[in-house]
Amino acid sequence: MLQLSNTFLGKPVLSLRTGGQIAVITEMIINPNNLKIEGFYCEDRFNKSQLVLVAQDIRDQIDQGIVVNDHEVLVDAGELIRLKSVLKLRFAITGKPVVTVNKHRLGKITDFAVDDQTLYVQKLYVGQSVLKSLSIGSLSIDRSQIVEITDSKIIVQEPLKPVKVTLSGAPAAS
Repeated sequence: MLQLSNTFLGKPVLSLRTGGQIAVITEMIINPNNLKIEGFYCEDRFNKSQLVLVAQDIRDQIDQGIVVNDHEVLVDAGELIRLKSVLKLRFAITGKPVVTVNKHRLGKITDFAVDDQTLYVQKLYVGQSVLKSLSIGSLSIDRSQIVEITDSKIIVQEPLKPVKVTLSGAPAAS
């Protein structure tokens, strides 16, 4: 099932061993190479330090929060050698400009949807200028339409042009 990105932020991390909350998610760790959420930055409930919850340590996601085995799965970012390069990037999707391969500016990413089982970003939601959003509406981009991700922008395939339909149901001649 897809979940919007903001449903993860502020979510409690729960321990199976103690049966209680051990941390709160503050930020996502996103790999820009494949748009997978590799983990989450969390604020430790006990000493308020920033720790990392690696995605593979998540046992379950329930309405009350994210379930892990115990507090020991939360680690300092410096201990994660495999994720060192991803952590160093601090890649954020929200706010990135979206342009087409023909350099047509579509807008900026306002939100994104994540598959809660695989933790891959599946949809990007693009906010457009007020004038465009009134005439066209909102724009969502599937991950299959993404061509390239850079530090400064996300490049996507050209979206389909809307077709004007007459009352008879046939496309109008342009």
